[in-house]
Amino acid sequence: MTDPMQIFDPTALARNRSGASRRVRSGNTHAEFLFEEVADRLLDRLDDVARPFAAALELDARRGIVAAGLRDRGRAETVIAADRDAGFAERCRHAGLPTVRAGHDFLPFAPGSFDLVTSCLALHWVNDLPGMLVRINRMLKPDGLFQAALFGGETLTELRACLMDAELEVTGGVSPRVSPMVDLRDAAGLLQRAGFALPVADVDRITVTYTSPFTLMAELRAMGEGNAIGERLRRPTRRAVFLHAAQLYADRHAGPDGRIPATFDVVFLHGWHPAESQPAPLRPGSAANRLADALDGKEASAGDSVPKKPN
Repeated sequence: MTDPMQIFDPTALARNRSGASRRVRSGNTHAEFLFEEVADRLLDRLDDVARPFAAALELDARRGIVAAGLRDRGRAETVIAADRDAGFAERCRHAGLPTVRAGHDFLPFAPGSFDLVTSCLALHWVNDLPGMLVRINRMLKPDGLFQAALFGGETLTELRACLMDAELEVTGGVSPRVSPMVDLRDAAGLLQRAGFALPVADVDRITVTYTSPFTLMAELRAMGEGNAIGERLRRPTRRAVFLHAAQLYADRHAGPDGRIPATFDVVFLHGWHPAESQPAPLRPGSAANRLADALDGKEASAGDSVPKKPN
């Protein structure tokens, strides 16, 4: 990988996503529960926005859960599902959704096309996330809304630590296995730098338990969330590494029933395309009331010491 912006391998990403769509098309949807849960949370957050949307787009729509929810709840007049994987695009069409073959690497939409753009658990695989946010902002009409959910924070912190320690102990070195995650403290700043107004970011922590780390890793592959880091190890990992990681996981995290927890931090992003009708901060010095009066205190200029109040 010679491009410093290519954190993820596009070929591996496409292969992982294609494998997930094949499982879904065959009726094997047991690994889709997390996407369903987060889609519901995205739609619930949208209930706080008291306005309709004429045209909405779900990016990397997978099965089109959010798009179908927007349609069924009457939140948008026209809803388009977009996914770059042919299998998932076909699944969206079967759900009765207007569908476009497109993903974060190819967005064939004119500026100002949508009142709402949403994405559910896909943007954490984008190599150039700041650039992607800028492109999404351009697709929105004035006062259009962007809303998304992506894995971030401490997602899979237990698995990351156990794999790293096991590999270090068994082989004497460490290879990249879990993707870098977006930190909540940086998320709103990313939206602001991309030109969004009124940016908001928050996080939900979802803990899922499994019978073993091997069950967890198998489910991650079924979800299409397998390792796609460009600098990942290109030869098979020694079996001893996984066995030792499983033992570390059980020793450190197993509950009384023997099940092990896996943490998924879901970062929710919310930002608006700028418009004159939106609230704006007041010009400095234009306040009608003094803060000192509200606090019943004495005003002092910068650098002046404030006398202490008598006891």
